[in-house]
Amino acid sequence: MQRPDVTIVIPMFQEVENAADTVAAIAGVLEREGWSFELVPVNDGSSDGTANVLERLAAEDPRVRPVSYEHNRGRGYALRQGFNAACGRYVAALDADLSYTPDHAVRMIRMLIEDPETDIVLASPYMPGGRVDGVPLIRLFFSRTGNWILRRTLTRPVYTSTGVVRAYRGDALRRLELTSDGKEIHLEILSEAMILGMRIVEMPAVLASRKKGSSKFRPRSTVTSHLVFSMLERPAAIFAALAAVLMLASLGLGAYLLAVYFEGNLNPERPLMTIMVLLFLGGAVGMSFALLGMQLVGLRRQMVRMQSELRGMRDTIEAVRGTSPHDD
Repeated sequence: MQRPDVTIVIPMFQEVENAADTVAAIAGVLEREGWSFELVPVNDGSSDGTANVLERLAAEDPRVRPVSYEHNRGRGYALRQGFNAACGRYVAALDADLSYTPDHAVRMIRMLIEDPETDIVLASPYMPGGRVDGVPLIRLFFSRTGNWILRRTLTRPVYTSTGVVRAYRGDALRRLELTSDGKEIHLEILSEAMILGMRIVEMPAVLASRKKGSSKFRPRSTVTSHLVFSMLERPAAIFAALAAVLMLASLGLGAYLLAVYFEGNLNPERPLMTIMVLLFLGGAVGMSFALLGMQLVGLRRQMVRMQSELRGMRDTIEAVRGTSPHDD
């Protein structure tokens, strides 16, 4: 099969109201650009007829190559299946509800074409020049707060790290060994890309509320996954901060007890002595965990680099043998 210029991956769950219009809108934008393309909508175990709509669209247009499976597995799993099926030189992902209009994909891909040094482009409503229109306040609060925290967690800060709407240089995307099934995949992608030294840029974007269908946003699961990611990405900083607080509290309490001692009123049996010792020991344990966290992060980064190198070697061998699904 001739390798297309562009692949658009569209994860879908219970999107029967949007599926046909979304596919048509994206195809129309790409046709105007004159690029060869394929659309890979991924039916993530929908039970509302989304799969049937995608099958009909694929029968009408061979450029529509749906991926479908029976049970709902999560945003990350759907994206991984779509990425694995993608053959394009450039791969972009869009939301099924088109809360980011299809022209965002075109603009991101143009940025990749115009700058060969860029590997990933992020659609960013939270960077200067971006904006949000009509998004419910509760969702906007969690999204902005989470991205503010994650901006200080990632090794290279970005304004919007949790969005699905991105464009990738195909060869760069295929270097990543992704494992996440949930929305934390967006953070996993950025973390691995940064470890591998990929160039990531942001593009001002407009995030709008969905027009049809129901939102899949779940605050509890989203917040939990982002907190877990922050712990795994910067465990040394978190434990070091905790240790510093405990140590400072221990020193402050020790200074107070020393002053009491010089006044001749110190009673060794007072609970403050025990509390001071416990605070100091807690700080020492926290510092130990911080050092261990540094070692674990370093080990993870080495593993990511090794996995990327092994995947590159495997793809090279498959290409030589003529078995690679991404050959021209």
